Amino acid sequence: MEQVDLLVTARWVVPVEPAGRILEDYAIAVSGGRILALLPAADARARYRAARCVERPRHVLLPGLVNAHTHAAMSLFRGLADDLPLEQWLQQHIWPAEARWASADFVRDGVALALLEMLGSGTTCFNDMYFFPEVTAQVAADHGLRATVGMILIEQPTAWASKVEEYFEKGLAVHDQFRGHPLIRTAFAPHAPYTVSDASLQHLRVLADELDVPVHMHLHETAAEVVAATADGGPRPLARLDALGLVNGQLIAVHMTQLLDAEIELLAERGASVVHCPESNLKLASGFCPVARLAAAGVNLALGTDGAASNNDLDLFGEMRSAALLGKAVAGDAAAVSAFSVLEMATLGGARALGLADEIGSLAPGKAADMICVDLDHPATTPVYHAVSQLVYAAGREQLSDAWVAGRALLEDGVPLLCDGAAIRARAAAWGRRIGAADD
Repeated sequence: MEQVDLLVTARWVVPVEPAGRILEDYAIAVSGGRILALLPAADARARYRAARCVERPRHVLLPGLVNAHTHAAMSLFRGLADDLPLEQWLQQHIWPAEARWASADFVRDGVALALLEMLGSGTTCFNDMYFFPEVTAQVAADHGLRATVGMILIEQPTAWASKVEEYFEKGLAVHDQFRGHPLIRTAFAPHAPYTVSDASLQHLRVLADELDVPVHMHLHETAAEVVAATADGGPRPLARLDALGLVNGQLIAVHMTQLLDAEIELLAERGASVVHCPESNLKLASGFCPVARLAAAGVNLALGTDGAASNNDLDLFGEMRSAALLGKAVAGDAAAVSAFSVLEMATLGGARALGLADEIGSLAPGKAADMICVDLDHPATTPVYHAVSQLVYAAGREQLSDAWVAGRALLEDGVPLLCDGAAIRARAAAWGRRIGAADD
């Protein structure tokens, strides 16, 4: 018998690739942090001797979820300024709060809280945009999660940098610090077209090409953004980015609620990715991303929660359900945005956007063993006629039992293994008391 590190057997296995496939009574063998084989459970038991065997007879085994757009540290602002439109929420509440509270310590504690929540809801990889990305990266690495951290760029001074040159300098230092790290990648993260100049974006494009990293950006988030850009005869934001050479396979365009047919065709032609954040868009009344039209054009789609200050959770199970239901309503077609397509957005679509599709996003031999198990023996998901439908339309994050990143167990029987949840919550509560008292 061949020796392996880990053997996980489950009632259902959803590999995501090939699309639509559900395997019953299958197992995954893991060696050296990578998937060695995917095969029937009986064959696996006869072929492999494992250092660790995990039997999940009531569960679905699937790839870890990829949260393709977060502001993880903003979990400490959850509920601070609810029920407001985006411009008022951002300019009158969030930006002033960040100016007062954002620091390395704030980010460290906020990210730890976010990772505790994300891990407990199946996220094993996240794409972050926030200040002090070096702190976010280190916290993620310490907790064993996979992350792409943003090299932030915005024209205004913040707690992290005072001018454009400093943003570039500090961002590149983060890139160098984590170069070659097994779990941490970087991306350029210009905030939005309306907060970054043409000159800065041109310089960023040159650097992104040289380093071969993604460009992660809020884009066409609201109708007001587009109206403001075109008020004096200027181009629409996407057209402006295209003229600057930024609409290409490196672009991760977040929100995209305001799109013309020609813009959808451009995104598909250039190989850009779109991150859909349905619950944040709904809460801020930002508009509706035309998911079905984007998919029909062949645009790669990913799923994100946005930050907990505008969502207010970091739960991709809830996001999948919202994306499917909203997508059907916007398209006027109950067959649009299927359960399988939404699950792909939350896994392989996110991996593609981050340039990680060869590493994660599906369960295939040779890929990293980033996996989760969901218990379907629950009142909300019984009986099971179709495992993926139950995952998307009925399952909740409380049904998550296990999570692995590169074959390393991070969650077992719903309990996080590498962090002290009580201590993380206590630090977050202390921040809440400080921020709440100042806000009063």
